[in-house]
Amino acid sequence: MKVAVITFPGSNCDYDGYQAFKLLDGFEPEFRWHRDAALGDVDAVFLPGGFSYGDYLRPGAIAHLSPVMEAVRDFAAGGGPVLGVCNGFQVLCESGLLPGALLRNPSLRFRSHDVHLRVETTRSPFTSAYEKGAVLRIPIAHGDGHYTASKEELAELEGEDRIAFRYCTTEGGLAPESNPNHSEHHIAGILNPARNILGMMPHPERAVEDILGSTDGLGLFESLRAHLSGTLATQTP
Repeated sequence: MKVAVITFPGSNCDYDGYQAFKLLDGFEPEFRWHRDAALGDVDAVFLPGGFSYGDYLRPGAIAHLSPVMEAVRDFAAGGGPVLGVCNGFQVLCESGLLPGALLRNPSLRFRSHDVHLRVETTRSPFTSAYEKGAVLRIPIAHGDGHYTASKEELAELEGEDRIAFRYCTTEGGLAPESNPNHSEHHIAGILNPARNILGMMPHPERAVEDILGSTDGLGLFESLRAHLSGTLATQTP
């Protein structure tokens, strides 16, 4: 199962994603440069975190115009799974592949620490290995993570079960102090209507080994592997 790991000028989590995929048997990650006009024969796409094009204008605003993004759009339109993390989430929103936008943290500070996420749905290629309601510990590292959308878009996300993860307390509750960037509805990750695109601000690729402090991100990669191989994912509490 080949995964295209996209690298933009300023990406700094592309190798993290590459290594996370390498940990699991069956994945063959391959780098793709932002100027590549084609993805080649791949089964999934990973858009990494970082500061593509230096976050000029706003995060993801220039990256979504890169030649490779046209290939990503075509791949997603054909049902291919696309995962965008942090800056990758911002690129997906700028591309119109996901609704809403990521704005500057209200604190005006870069936030880099572990947070807790509640799994809101298991109905996706990225979350099927988790139990609904499970609480995960995953790191964040961003200055523009405040998710916002129109009332209509937020209602659609809620009504269509397209919120993948919410920021929460260690017990799974929703409280202002558990929402590090004051995102609307505590949203940390969302799905597109076809459920084959996931964008999220926290970094699951940085929570896949004990030495990193958490392995709670493994379930996402296990879910994707199960989806691509046509098998049932083993649920991770």
